[in-house]
Amino acid sequence: MTVKTQKTLIAIPTYNERDNARRMCEAIHELGIETDLLFVDDASPDGTGEVLESMKERFPRLIVHHRAGKLGIGSAHIEMILWAYDQGYETLVTLDCDFTHSPQDIPKMMEAVKGYEVSVGTRFVREDSLPGWTAARKALTRGGHFLTSKFLGMPFDTSGAFRVYDLTRIPRGLFNLIRATGYAFFFESLFILVRNGMRINEIPIVLPSRESGSSKMSMVEIGRWGWRLVSLSVQSLILPNHFKLK
Repeated sequence: MTVKTQKTLIAIPTYNERDNARRMCEAIHELGIETDLLFVDDASPDGTGEVLESMKERFPRLIVHHRAGKLGIGSAHIEMILWAYDQGYETLVTLDCDFTHSPQDIPKMMEAVKGYEVSVGTRFVREDSLPGWTAARKALTRGGHFLTSKFLGMPFDTSGAFRVYDLTRIPRGLFNLIRATGYAFFFESLFILVRNGMRINEIPIVLPSRESGSSKMSMVEIGRWGWRLVSLSVQSLILPNHFKLK
């Protein structure tokens, strides 16, 4: 049985992040933050889960959840969030493992959530926020931001995983309303939170091109993302109270 040792949990989903996972443990440890660290691994073929297990002796606050297969990044985030509630954590930090999110930004993200329910890292404030990104990848990211803004009326950077949740201020039941299990989780979760009066604080961050690994968003996943976006938009017009916690 896992025993919570801190009020803060940093949680990271992984799939084929063997080298990055090791470095991420080191980087978070060097921050000196009083936190537990959870990795949720989707049965990575490259042995990411085994690497993380081998590091537990060195990092006693490290927790690893092994899932049966590649179940989706959104479902991993939902699992991390609900587990954090179940274990009694007060603050939850989520980020990617490929170092597009800098662990050094975690303290300022945690500071930024004070007085809000969620702080999110945004790529759309600073002009230099996407160094090393290809023109195509920038266009895809900005196009996604444009669509979520127009369809859902949210000006936030809704597609990023770098977030801090103040779990003491957010009703747990809101996360049970989320249906997306893939990348659509990111905009759907913020949409539901905002619909229920939660306040979002955006923090400008720089996202360099990933240091290693490759994108895990397939064309099929992009299609699901678009379908969920349209579905949420239509449902919110027809049933405006559908996404509110009863």
